[in-house]
Amino acid sequence: MSRIVLDASVSSQLHNLTHTVELCDPSGRVLGQFFPKIDMSEWEPVSPEASEEELERRAQSTEWYSTEEVLAHLNNLEKQ
Repeated sequence: MSRIVLDASVSSQLHNLTHTVELCDPSGRVLGQFFPKIDMSEWEPVSPEASEEELERRAQSTEWYSTEEVLAHLNNLEKQ
């Protein structure tokens, strides 16, 4: 990947952004998008809450479906 070093003025405009912005040349032509780097240490993983009983019920289940069966079921739902 190539690297472009920004001058202090542009760098200060981008430094504290929390959302994606378009980068444009002086005529307004869009050159690309800037996605701020996210510090993942500030985030915690999120997962659906499942009780121990629910996890046990799932582990004991004998009812399983193949990918093909699931896709066929979803296709049938679309046709309805």
